[in-house]
Amino acid sequence: MISTIQAYQEYLVKEKNYSLLTVQAYVSDILSFQGYLNTNHEATEVENVIYPQIRSWIVVLIENNISNTSVNRKISSLKSYYKFLLRIKLISVNPLLKHKSLKTAKKIQIPFSEKELQDVFEFNTYSNDFEGIRNQLIIELFYTTGIRRAEMINLSSENVDLYQKTIKVVGKRNKERIIPLLDCTVKLIESYKVQRNHLEVIKNNEMLILSKNGNKVSESFVYRLINEYFSSVSQKTKKSPHVLRHSFATHLLNNGADLNSVKELLGHASLSSTQIYTHSSLAALKKVYQEAHPRNK
Repeated sequence: MISTIQAYQEYLVKEKNYSLLTVQAYVSDILSFQGYLNTNHEATEVENVIYPQIRSWIVVLIENNISNTSVNRKISSLKSYYKFLLRIKLISVNPLLKHKSLKTAKKIQIPFSEKELQDVFEFNTYSNDFEGIRNQLIIELFYTTGIRRAEMINLSSENVDLYQKTIKVVGKRNKERIIPLLDCTVKLIESYKVQRNHLEVIKNNEMLILSKNGNKVSESFVYRLINEYFSSVSQKTKKSPHVLRHSFATHLLNNGADLNSVKELLGHASLSSTQIYTHSSLAALKKVYQEAHPRNK
Protein backbone atom coordinates (compact mmCIF):
# COMPACT_ATOMS: atom_id res chain seq x y z
CA MET A 1 0.00 0.00 0.00
CA ILE A 2 2.80 2.40 0.94
CA SER A 3 4.41 2.03 -2.49
CA THR A 4 1.04 2.76 -4.12
CA ILE A 5 0.62 5.90 -2.04
CA GLN A 6 4.16 6.96 -2.93
CA ALA A 7 3.30 6.54 -6.59
CA TYR A 8 0.13 8.57 -5.98
CA GLN A 9 2.18 11.32 -4.31
CA GLU A 10 4.50 11.51 -7.29
CA TYR A 11 1.50 11.64 -9.62
CA LEU A 12 -0.02 14.59 -7.73
CA VAL A 13 3.25 16.51 -7.66
CA LYS A 14 4.62 15.79 -11.13
CA GLU A 15 1.48 15.43 -13.24
CA LYS A 16 -1.17 17.40 -11.36
CA ASN A 17 1.25 20.09 -10.15
CA TYR A 18 -0.29 20.12 -6.67
CA SER A 19 1.60 21.89 -3.90
CA LEU A 20 3.36 19.80 -1.26
CA LEU A 21 0.91 21.01 1.38
CA THR A 22 -2.05 19.84 -0.72
CA VAL A 23 -0.40 16.48 -1.35
CA GLN A 24 0.28 16.03 2.37
CA ALA A 25 -3.37 16.78 3.15
CA TYR A 26 -4.59 14.22 0.59
CA VAL A 27 -2.27 11.50 1.86
CA SER A 28 -3.15 12.27 5.49
CA ASP A 29 -6.84 11.72 4.69
CA ILE A 30 -6.12 8.41 2.97
CA LEU A 31 -4.00 7.17 5.88
CA SER A 32 -6.70 8.28 8.31
CA PHE A 33 -9.23 6.10 6.47
CA GLN A 34 -6.78 3.19 6.47
CA GLY A 35 -6.43 3.61 10.24
CA TYR A 36 -10.21 3.38 10.57
CA LEU A 37 -10.25 0.22 8.45
CA ASN A 38 -7.50 -1.35 10.55
CA THR A 39 -9.56 -0.81 13.70
CA ASN A 40 -13.06 -1.56 12.45
CA HIS A 41 -12.87 -3.72 9.36
CA GLU A 42 -10.14 -6.27 10.02
CA ALA A 43 -7.41 -4.26 8.33
CA THR A 44 -9.08 -4.16 4.93
CA GLU A 45 -6.85 -2.30 2.50
CA VAL A 46 -8.12 1.02 1.12
CA GLU A 47 -7.88 -0.45 -2.37
CA ASN A 48 -10.33 -3.24 -1.54
CA VAL A 49 -13.16 -1.41 0.22
CA ILE A 50 -16.81 -1.25 -0.72
CA TYR A 51 -18.96 1.85 -0.38
CA PRO A 52 -20.77 0.78 2.86
CA GLN A 53 -17.38 0.75 4.61
CA ILE A 54 -16.71 4.29 3.46
CA ARG A 55 -20.22 5.25 4.52
CA SER A 56 -19.62 3.86 8.01
CA TRP A 57 -16.45 5.99 8.26
CA ILE A 58 -18.46 9.08 7.30
CA VAL A 59 -20.93 8.28 10.10
CA VAL A 60 -18.08 7.99 12.62
CA LEU A 61 -16.61 11.31 11.47
CA ILE A 62 -19.96 13.06 11.88
CA GLU A 63 -20.48 11.49 15.33
CA ASN A 64 -17.07 12.92 16.29
CA ASN A 65 -18.35 16.40 15.37
CA ILE A 66 -16.26 16.68 12.21
CA SER A 67 -17.91 19.35 10.05
CA ASN A 68 -19.57 18.42 6.76
CA THR A 69 -17.01 20.58 4.96
CA SER A 70 -14.12 18.61 6.49
CA VAL A 71 -15.84 15.28 5.78
CA ASN A 72 -16.35 16.29 2.14
CA ARG A 73 -12.67 17.20 1.87
CA LYS A 74 -11.62 13.79 3.23
CA ILE A 75 -13.93 11.99 0.83
CA SER A 76 -12.63 14.15 -2.01
CA SER A 77 -9.12 12.94 -1.14
CA LEU A 78 -10.30 9.34 -1.28
CA LYS A 79 -12.12 9.93 -4.56
CA SER A 80 -8.95 11.35 -6.09
CA TYR A 81 -6.99 8.33 -4.89
CA TYR A 82 -9.48 5.89 -6.38
CA LYS A 83 -9.35 7.73 -9.71
CA PHE A 84 -5.59 7.21 -9.63
CA LEU A 85 -6.02 3.50 -8.83
CA LEU A 86 -8.38 3.20 -11.81
CA ARG A 87 -5.81 4.97 -13.96
CA ILE A 88 -3.10 2.46 -13.08
CA LYS A 89 -5.67 -0.41 -13.29
CA LEU A 90 -5.27 -1.49 -9.67
CA ILE A 91 -9.06 -1.40 -9.28
CA SER A 92 -11.85 -1.78 -11.84
CA VAL A 93 -14.63 0.13 -10.05
CA ASN A 94 -14.49 3.37 -8.07
CA PRO A 95 -16.42 2.71 -4.81
CA LEU A 96 -17.24 6.42 -4.59
CA LEU A 97 -18.66 6.68 -8.09
CA LYS A 98 -22.22 7.40 -6.92
CA HIS A 99 -21.38 9.18 -3.66
CA LYS A 100 -23.06 12.56 -3.10
CA SER A 101 -21.31 15.17 -0.99
CA LEU A 102 -22.82 16.23 2.31
CA LYS A 103 -24.71 19.50 2.29
CA THR A 104 -22.78 22.44 3.68
CA ALA A 105 -23.80 25.93 4.63
CA LYS A 106 -22.11 28.54 2.48
CA LYS A 107 -19.80 30.66 4.58
CA ILE A 108 -20.19 34.35 3.93
CA GLN A 109 -16.80 36.01 3.82
CA ILE A 110 -17.02 39.47 5.32
CA PRO A 111 -14.38 41.72 3.76
CA PHE A 112 -12.73 44.67 5.44
CA SER A 113 -14.47 47.92 4.56
CA GLU A 114 -12.69 50.55 2.49
CA LYS A 115 -12.55 52.70 5.64
CA GLU A 116 -10.86 49.91 7.60
CA LEU A 117 -8.24 49.60 4.87
CA GLN A 118 -7.75 53.35 4.86
CA ASP A 119 -7.38 53.33 8.65
CA VAL A 120 -4.83 50.50 8.66
CA PHE A 121 -2.59 52.51 6.34
CA GLU A 122 -3.14 55.92 7.92
CA PHE A 123 -3.45 55.28 11.65
CA ASN A 124 -1.02 52.43 12.24
CA THR A 125 2.48 53.55 13.08
CA TYR A 126 4.98 51.91 10.76
CA SER A 127 8.58 52.39 11.78
CA ASN A 128 10.87 53.69 9.05
CA ASP A 129 13.23 50.71 9.34
CA PHE A 130 13.33 47.34 7.57
CA GLU A 131 10.59 45.68 9.63
CA GLY A 132 8.21 48.64 9.52
CA ILE A 133 8.45 49.12 5.76
CA ARG A 134 8.27 45.35 5.14
CA ASN A 135 5.12 45.02 7.27
CA GLN A 136 3.44 47.85 5.40
CA LEU A 137 4.49 46.31 2.08
CA ILE A 138 2.97 42.94 2.98
CA ILE A 139 -0.39 44.58 3.70
CA GLU A 140 -0.08 46.74 0.58
CA LEU A 141 0.66 43.78 -1.68
CA PHE A 142 -2.25 41.74 -0.35
CA TYR A 143 -4.70 44.57 -0.81
CA THR A 144 -3.48 45.97 -4.13
CA THR A 145 -2.78 42.66 -5.92
CA GLY A 146 -5.10 40.13 -4.26
CA ILE A 147 -2.40 37.47 -4.11
CA ARG A 148 -2.67 34.44 -1.86
CA ARG A 149 -0.56 34.04 1.28
CA ALA A 150 1.57 31.27 -0.28
CA GLU A 151 2.05 33.40 -3.40
CA MET A 152 3.23 36.30 -1.25
CA ILE A 153 5.72 34.17 0.65
CA ASN A 154 7.12 32.62 -2.54
CA LEU A 155 7.24 35.83 -4.57
CA SER A 156 10.74 36.01 -6.00
CA SER A 157 12.66 39.25 -6.47
CA GLU A 158 13.26 38.48 -10.15
CA ASN A 159 9.51 38.31 -10.75
CA VAL A 160 9.03 41.90 -9.60
CA ASP A 161 9.38 44.29 -12.55
CA LEU A 162 9.33 47.84 -11.23
CA TYR A 163 9.93 49.28 -14.70
CA GLN A 164 6.84 47.58 -16.15
CA LYS A 165 5.06 47.92 -12.77
CA THR A 166 4.08 44.25 -12.65
CA ILE A 167 4.69 41.11 -10.64
CA LYS A 168 4.67 37.56 -11.97
CA VAL A 169 2.94 35.22 -9.52
CA VAL A 170 3.19 31.44 -9.47
CA GLY A 171 -0.21 30.25 -8.25
CA LYS A 172 -1.92 26.92 -7.71
CA ARG A 173 -0.69 24.06 -9.88
CA ASN A 174 2.25 26.24 -10.92
CA LYS A 175 0.05 28.48 -13.07
CA GLU A 176 1.66 31.86 -13.71
CA ARG A 177 -0.14 35.18 -14.01
CA ILE A 178 0.96 38.81 -14.36
CA ILE A 179 -0.55 41.35 -11.96
CA PRO A 180 -0.14 45.13 -12.40
CA LEU A 181 1.21 47.25 -9.55
CA LEU A 182 -0.06 50.62 -8.42
CA ASP A 183 2.41 53.53 -8.22
CA CYS A 184 2.13 53.59 -4.41
CA THR A 185 3.05 49.89 -4.27
CA VAL A 186 6.03 50.41 -6.58
CA LYS A 187 7.36 53.21 -4.35
CA LEU A 188 6.96 51.04 -1.26
CA ILE A 189 8.84 48.15 -2.90
CA GLU A 190 11.66 50.53 -3.80
CA SER A 191 11.88 51.77 -0.20
CA TYR A 192 11.77 48.21 1.09
CA LYS A 193 14.57 47.06 -1.22
CA VAL A 194 16.84 49.83 0.10
CA GLN A 195 16.27 48.59 3.65
CA ARG A 196 16.56 44.95 2.57
CA ASN A 197 20.02 45.59 1.12
CA HIS A 198 21.18 46.78 4.55
CA LEU A 199 20.46 43.42 6.23
CA GLU A 200 23.59 41.88 7.70
CA VAL A 201 22.77 38.42 6.40
CA ILE A 202 20.47 37.38 3.54
CA LYS A 203 19.96 33.62 3.47
CA ASN A 204 17.13 33.52 0.89
CA ASN A 205 18.19 36.19 -1.55
CA GLU A 206 15.83 34.97 -4.28
CA MET A 207 12.75 35.74 -2.17
CA LEU A 208 11.39 39.30 -2.04
CA ILE A 209 9.84 39.24 1.44
CA LEU A 210 12.32 38.32 4.19
CA SER A 211 12.51 38.17 7.96
CA LYS A 212 14.99 40.42 9.77
CA ASN A 213 17.34 37.41 9.87
CA GLY A 214 17.35 37.19 6.09
CA ASN A 215 15.15 34.09 5.92
CA LYS A 216 12.00 33.45 3.95
CA VAL A 217 8.99 34.43 6.09
CA SER A 218 6.60 31.73 7.31
CA GLU A 219 2.85 31.44 6.73
CA SER A 220 2.17 31.74 10.47
CA PHE A 221 4.22 34.94 10.65
CA VAL A 222 2.26 36.56 7.84
CA TYR A 223 -1.05 35.50 9.40
CA ARG A 224 -0.08 36.94 12.80
CA LEU A 225 1.09 40.17 11.20
CA ILE A 226 -2.21 40.77 9.38
CA ASN A 227 -4.20 39.86 12.49
CA GLU A 228 -2.17 42.23 14.66
CA TYR A 229 -2.40 45.26 12.39
CA PHE A 230 -6.11 44.87 11.63
CA SER A 231 -7.04 44.27 15.26
CA SER A 232 -6.48 47.97 15.86
CA VAL A 233 -8.94 49.08 13.13
CA SER A 234 -11.51 46.27 12.82
CA GLN A 235 -13.88 44.40 15.13
CA LYS A 236 -14.36 41.56 12.64
CA THR A 237 -13.86 38.06 14.05
CA LYS A 238 -11.66 36.89 11.20
CA LYS A 239 -8.68 39.02 10.24
CA SER A 240 -6.45 37.12 7.85
CA PRO A 241 -4.59 37.35 4.53
CA HIS A 242 -7.55 35.66 2.84
CA VAL A 243 -9.91 38.35 4.13
CA LEU A 244 -7.59 40.91 2.53
CA ARG A 245 -7.73 38.98 -0.76
CA HIS A 246 -11.51 38.95 -0.43
CA SER A 247 -11.50 42.71 0.24
CA PHE A 248 -9.39 43.29 -2.88
CA ALA A 249 -11.94 41.48 -5.06
CA THR A 250 -15.00 42.98 -3.38
CA HIS A 251 -13.75 46.56 -3.54
CA LEU A 252 -12.87 46.20 -7.22
CA LEU A 253 -16.35 44.87 -8.00
CA ASN A 254 -17.99 47.59 -5.90
CA ASN A 255 -16.15 50.22 -7.89
CA GLY A 256 -17.09 48.94 -11.33
CA ALA A 257 -14.58 46.23 -12.24
CA ASP A 258 -16.02 43.42 -14.35
CA LEU A 259 -16.08 39.87 -13.06
CA ASN A 260 -13.80 38.46 -15.77
CA SER A 261 -11.04 40.97 -14.97
CA VAL A 262 -11.22 40.16 -11.26
CA LYS A 263 -11.13 36.45 -12.12
CA GLU A 264 -7.87 36.92 -14.04
CA LEU A 265 -6.30 39.00 -11.27
CA LEU A 266 -7.20 36.40 -8.64
CA GLY A 267 -5.91 33.52 -10.74
CA HIS A 268 -9.17 31.56 -10.68
CA ALA A 269 -9.70 28.83 -13.23
CA SER A 270 -13.40 29.58 -13.61
CA LEU A 271 -15.91 32.34 -12.95
CA SER A 272 -17.73 30.15 -10.42
CA SER A 273 -14.77 30.54 -8.05
CA THR A 274 -14.85 34.32 -8.39
CA GLN A 275 -18.60 34.62 -7.93
CA ILE A 276 -18.30 33.94 -4.19
CA TYR A 277 -16.89 37.46 -3.93
CA THR A 278 -19.88 39.10 -5.56
CA HIS A 279 -22.34 38.69 -2.67
CA SER A 280 -20.82 41.55 -0.71
CA SER A 281 -21.00 43.86 -3.71
CA LEU A 282 -24.74 43.23 -3.84
CA ALA A 283 -25.35 46.03 -1.30
CA ALA A 284 -23.66 48.52 -3.62
CA LEU A 285 -25.64 47.14 -6.57
CA LYS A 286 -28.91 47.53 -4.65
CA LYS A 287 -28.05 51.13 -3.86
CA VAL A 288 -27.40 51.95 -7.51
CA TYR A 289 -30.57 50.10 -8.51
CA GLN A 290 -32.74 51.95 -5.98
CA GLU A 291 -31.29 55.33 -6.88
CA ALA A 292 -31.55 54.81 -10.63
CA HIS A 293 -34.82 52.95 -11.22
CA PRO A 294 -37.71 55.26 -12.21
CA ARG A 295 -40.23 53.24 -10.19
CA ASN A 296 -38.35 54.04 -6.99
CA LYS A 297 -38.55 57.83 -7.52
